[in-house]
Amino acid sequence: MSCCGEDSYSLRARGLCLEVASSNGADVQWSSILYVLGAPSLPLHAYFASQTYQERNEKLFYKLLIDNVEELLPVVYTPTVGEACQKYGSIFRRPQGLYISLKEKGRILEVLKNWPEKSIQVIVVTDGERILGLGDLGCQGMGIPVGKLSLYTALGGVRPSACLPVTIDVGTNNKKLLDDEFYIGLKQNRATGQEYYELLEEFMSAVKQNYGEKVLVQFEDFANHNAFELLSKYRSSHLVFNDDIQGTASVVLAGLVAALKLVGGTLADHRFLFLGAGEAGTGIAELIALEISKKTNTPLEEARKKIWLVDSKGLIVSSRRESLQHFKKPWAHEHEPVKELLAAVKAIKPTVLIGTSSVGKAFTKEVVEAMASMNKKPLILALSNPTSQSECTAEEAYTWSEGRAIFASGSPFDSVEYNGKLFVPGQANNAYIFPGFGLGLIMSGTIRIHDDLLLAASEALAAQVTEENYAKGLIYPPFTNIRKISAHIAATVAAKAYELGLASRLPRPKDLVKFAESCMYTPVYGSYR
Repeated sequence: MSCCGEDSYSLRARGLCLEVASSNGADVQWSSILYVLGAPSLPLHAYFASQTYQERNEKLFYKLLIDNVEELLPVVYTPTVGEACQKYGSIFRRPQGLYISLKEKGRILEVLKNWPEKSIQVIVVTDGERILGLGDLGCQGMGIPVGKLSLYTALGGVRPSACLPVTIDVGTNNKKLLDDEFYIGLKQNRATGQEYYELLEEFMSAVKQNYGEKVLVQFEDFANHNAFELLSKYRSSHLVFNDDIQGTASVVLAGLVAALKLVGGTLADHRFLFLGAGEAGTGIAELIALEISKKTNTPLEEARKKIWLVDSKGLIVSSRRESLQHFKKPWAHEHEPVKELLAAVKAIKPTVLIGTSSVGKAFTKEVVEAMASMNKKPLILALSNPTSQSECTAEEAYTWSEGRAIFASGSPFDSVEYNGKLFVPGQANNAYIFPGFGLGLIMSGTIRIHDDLLLAASEALAAQVTEENYAKGLIYPPFTNIRKISAHIAATVAAKAYELGLASRLPRPKDLVKFAESCMYTPVYGSYR
């Protein structure tokens, strides 16, 4: 059967063949493995093959990923992981993480103690309610914690044995999954309210009791109404980090700081317009406002006035305040109501347009042309994942702006040639931030996360962009140097943690960059000749 025509059962067989090859010690050439994993027309097959190697030959998997990170990052994580989560039940063979369901209520500590590894440093946990821009995928969201922790190891050097992927199974409201015979989770509608929060409280307490004060818990892809509540509740009592709110904000702020060398001025000189006012949009907006406030010594409320958000009902303005969710209220400024994005662009006249809406093609030709008519170098960030949900493509941004846009996206896009010039789009990928950020917390023994640590991570990433990168229109460095970048981010975050009195590892290492590099897991094959 042709590879292109393989169904899920054939895909299982393909994976088993690869398992046999690796477990028998077959002399597989690196180029052959890359071909299997990176075949561009078969992203899900490549994902499946990569998971096979991760399960059967962990050292090989990480060696391959570290040495070929630019090629394999889209396979191991976004955009391919989105499709993998959608079809997780069909390609499922064995658990890759820890599933904790409502049925374990009252016994979560016991469940955690059953995990074979005892020295856990990082937990990535999801409840599967808002997977990327794909919605409620329930238990099938496990692909997200597994993928994130693969990057913690490959990009940030955290030992694989110190990583724990967790999915909290409280059911799903996705009827298609509830009717799917291959769905691996609880076949019931989602638990909400007190029942939900009691389960999360038990989980967080059990984590702290079993692994200690310094274990990092990273929340992933929780729905807005729970994400903000959980972060607010536990940030003062646990070492918690929400990548959708804080990680996205940090990587985007880094890109904006770097872009200032291309567009000129300071952050305070620019006007920002967001399409999307959920976790990512409001998280980014708040961190931008915090950076402006600190750099200009102005009140945070004043800095927020430079930032406008558009949600599904239009521009967020003060006349809508009573009906707004609590996390949107700080962005309700005085202005007449505006329903459409294009009208908002014309009214606000932003210099920076940021998409976090998960609405594909929302940045229309008219919107991009309006941005280009107002700005010599419009800064356009289409951040929604996966690729199908991106607000516009790189080609659209460059073409509609006549080659003047500075563009970055959440998922990768190929280079674009326009009027004889090659444009290389940047990727505002959270993988730039969270692996190094987490390493910095671990190596310094940090016990709580302060917003200043996120600002430090952003500035450290922006500092890694070279003149050569700027010449190509890039506002992020290439992923080929990501472990070096992660070491610098880790060192900067650790330094800030020591400065704020949040670090518990004493004495402080003299050279934090070298210390970060020494802490990194590296898969090394010995030479026997």
